[in-house]
Amino acid sequence: MRHKPVVVGIDGSPAADIAIKWAAVEAASLRSNLRMLHAVAAHEPASSAGEVVYRAVRLARGLAPGIEIDTRIDKGTPSTVLVKASSDAEVVVIGSRGLGVMAGALVGATGLDLAANARCPVVVVRPGLAELDGTRVVIGYDGSPAGDTALDYGIVYARRHNLAVRVIAAQPIGTDLHRLTEDQLREAVHKHDGHDAELIQITGHPAEHILRLSSDAALIVLGARGRGGFAGMLIGSVSQTVLHHADCPVAIIPAAAIGG
Repeated sequence: MRHKPVVVGIDGSPAADIAIKWAAVEAASLRSNLRMLHAVAAHEPASSAGEVVYRAVRLARGLAPGIEIDTRIDKGTPSTVLVKASSDAEVVVIGSRGLGVMAGALVGATGLDLAANARCPVVVVRPGLAELDGTRVVIGYDGSPAGDTALDYGIVYARRHNLAVRVIAAQPIGTDLHRLTEDQLREAVHKHDGHDAELIQITGHPAEHILRLSSDAALIVLGARGRGGFAGMLIGSVSQTVLHHADCPVAIIPAAAIGG
């Protein structure tokens, strides 16, 4: 089965370099193309954009020599360019902070727009993660369609990378929403072929527990919107806290990608 391309946003920043490293490894594991996108303003010199692309390709080649790479330089904002590209992508990868047009991704308007409208999962890689290691995938689950999609993505990723799976079902204090029973959680996870996943049910602020239980994670996976502990994640404190403090890449499943 041929997968869609892995798309990575580039801008020449250290944050983008870390995103390229993650994206190149993922493209190799999927046996798919790596598509590098550089969004440029109308006044940006063509030579400047070309240098960014050339350097990015060299970096990716050094990490995964066998992958096929195609590059695109599009005029427009990063969010517009990447949202458009997401309709034909397996995953979109970005750095959480950059020095150029990608600055503030998934913290400012650019990242929020991408996370709200992308048609595929979005992976955010923080600067400073020079060594992308970890032994498991941690998945936030709340019983919603977003949670189901996160389960599927996280379990498939874990199987492909030979990682353990930890599923966290959170119930914030003071909510009237029905709490998932252990049987319901186990049934949901098994439905996604997570037969040997570690299941953890907790009460309290979801972000705190996710971070505490992710010290050995290679990836955290969260649904964009759902009910229960993960409702409104993209615009609330949970997503902000996890994205700012996670010690590993974070995958967000946008609403537009659910069921896709």
